[in-house]
Amino acid sequence: MIDVSGEITKATAKPSRMMRQYELVERVRVYDPSVDEDLLNRAYVFSMQAHGTQTRASGDPYFSHPLEVAGILTEMKMDSTTIATALLHDTVEDTLASLEDIQKQFGPNVARLVDGVTKLSRIELQSDQAKQADNFRKLVLAMSEDIRVLLIKLADRLHNMRTLHHLKDPEKRKRIARETLDIYAPLAERIGIEKMQDELEDLAFAELNTDARNSIIARLNFLRSEGGDVANKVLKELRSVLEQSGIKAEVHGREKAPYSIWRKMQRKNVAFEQLSDIMAFRITVDTIEQCYQALGAIHSRYHVVPGRFKDYISTPKPNKYQSLHTGIIGPEKQRIEIQIRTKSMHEVAELGVAAHWTYKSGEQRTDGTQYRWLRELLDIVEHAQKPEEFLEHTKLELFQDQVFCFSPKGDLIALPRGATPVDFAYAVHSGVGDTCVGAKVNGRMVPLRTVLHNGDQVEVVTQKGGSPSPAWERFVVSGKARSRIRKFIRTQQRAEYVTLGRSMLEKLCKQEGVSFAEKAFEAVAKNFQAGSLEDLYANVGASLQPIRDVFNAGFPEHRAKADDKTDKSGEKIALTTKPKARSLTTPLTLKGLIPGMAVHYARCCHPLPGDAIVGIVTTGKGVTIHTQDCETLESFARVPERWIDVGWDDGHGKEEGLVGRLTVVLTNLPNSFGTLTTIIGKNNGNITNLKITNRTPEFFDILVDVEVQDVKHLTNIVAALRANGAINSVERTKGR
Repeated sequence: MIDVSGEITKATAKPSRMMRQYELVERVRVYDPSVDEDLLNRAYVFSMQAHGTQTRASGDPYFSHPLEVAGILTEMKMDSTTIATALLHDTVEDTLASLEDIQKQFGPNVARLVDGVTKLSRIELQSDQAKQADNFRKLVLAMSEDIRVLLIKLADRLHNMRTLHHLKDPEKRKRIARETLDIYAPLAERIGIEKMQDELEDLAFAELNTDARNSIIARLNFLRSEGGDVANKVLKELRSVLEQSGIKAEVHGREKAPYSIWRKMQRKNVAFEQLSDIMAFRITVDTIEQCYQALGAIHSRYHVVPGRFKDYISTPKPNKYQSLHTGIIGPEKQRIEIQIRTKSMHEVAELGVAAHWTYKSGEQRTDGTQYRWLRELLDIVEHAQKPEEFLEHTKLELFQDQVFCFSPKGDLIALPRGATPVDFAYAVHSGVGDTCVGAKVNGRMVPLRTVLHNGDQVEVVTQKGGSPSPAWERFVVSGKARSRIRKFIRTQQRAEYVTLGRSMLEKLCKQEGVSFAEKAFEAVAKNFQAGSLEDLYANVGASLQPIRDVFNAGFPEHRAKADDKTDKSGEKIALTTKPKARSLTTPLTLKGLIPGMAVHYARCCHPLPGDAIVGIVTTGKGVTIHTQDCETLESFARVPERWIDVGWDDGHGKEEGLVGRLTVVLTNLPNSFGTLTTIIGKNNGNITNLKITNRTPEFFDILVDVEVQDVKHLTNIVAALRANGAINSVERTKGR
């Protein structure tokens, strides 16, 4: 063994004393008698010599950082390989040591873990969203190979947060704190490390909202001084109640963390004084049976707060967390929260996945991919097209509360709150989601947009050859479902754009009097950064490439005749297959328009008198009227000169051709369609178009275009429809 006593003496001369080799080994030996002492000693010396005279922002030797990370992991009772990796995790990134050096001296397992952590060493919140998302993608991929990489990274982040105050740049401190709150604390929660989650959140909260945290701490201190020994009285009485029931238990009390209190104040929109469960008490027993016995003893003695009981023992959280939660009006008339669990459950709650670690001699390791949420994140990696999309979907998976539903066979599926049968179908299997055509919840057919609740039994109806509906994206909440639907939409849209682009070029060739020839356009595809002829068609169909430029490149010898109908800018006006906005048969009575100006209603939003509207000057069309909340307006954000302030004149109501579009969910019963049309007719509405968009044995989803006079007229029709039992739901529709 290399003698590094000189280095150690020099390091300990610093104000912050570092842990010595034998101290680290003894920490591991306490919980693992088979500790690999030689591995830890060699890693300790190698890392210290590699980092040499490097220092941190605090002035301490840089080696103190990996040593502290290793110390955090000993508190989580991690194996020798993980502790050695913690000591070495920055050597490849920040010193002259190479991954080959690590593998040669410490073996392939340590080298693999060091490589995984090294890839994540610079994951910081950046102004470039794509970089942040791409780094997060690497994090999840590294986790998939060995979840110990994540545990080391979390410990690394925790120590960095503990020393964050040494950084002089306030913006950098806030970036790191925000990333900790957005990504690392939720990840710690997902793998069940409650203790680490609480500390990460509190440290980030202290940096991001110092005043709020100090205010909450001051109020907690005031409550303690005012309440005296209330907490001790509660503890004493709870212990007495359990003892009288013959239950041997440990009872502890703790205040909720400042960030947890703050988050609850924000979520419930209440003041600090309105919170009644700031104190939480934990009862720890030996067996599951005693958990329920303790619950019975507590509930038989005190009034239970309705809606506050949760049984995470029979239905554990996805991160394996188990406990009984209940709220009572307890001793001293205090409203308190109580958690009841076994000692092994408590260890899992504190240490999460680390509590299950089995890295001992000869035993097979626990594979991180056993966690369902991790598999779902990996599925999103596969199907998300852009890094930004991956981050969006992943944050959906990480941050939303859970709702638990059952399959007909009794399998438990955990979903984000607000999930629908479509989310459930994709959680079961991607293939089930793709071919889903209907669903039964608790034995009853329901629309696919129905929100699921805890305990619902969901049966998915599939059909061979079925495919996702683009409309699903509007109501699904899980990242996996959204990414799969978007992938399908992209594939479908490309096919449509290819067909449309080819059709447009054929039509232009015919107008110009030349024979359409694919070879002519294939030869110039590369001139427009298109990898193939299909790519060129798709770009033309999607208006990414001016059609006139493509035509001129394909037929350079041709001189197009002047044609007033051709748009010189190359836009696909008159070539699009989409219907144009219909012109009115009588003049519009609108304020803010130049007399005689051509006016059209936009088909994307179907504006009606009474709607807040805006006019857009459109090449060759005059002015197109949109509602002010129309999504199409985003495409005109950079051309404010084309916007016109308009409004309805007092004389509106004499126009013809005003169309309101409705989405109706109609019960599949005899004469339902007759009822629908009769109600619209009796209310002086005229159906101009009707389209069935989805059909199940129980419901029809229908788009109905109705000629009306104004918004009030349409609202009356909607109210009449909703009053009839044959109509499941009806809403005004925009953007289809």
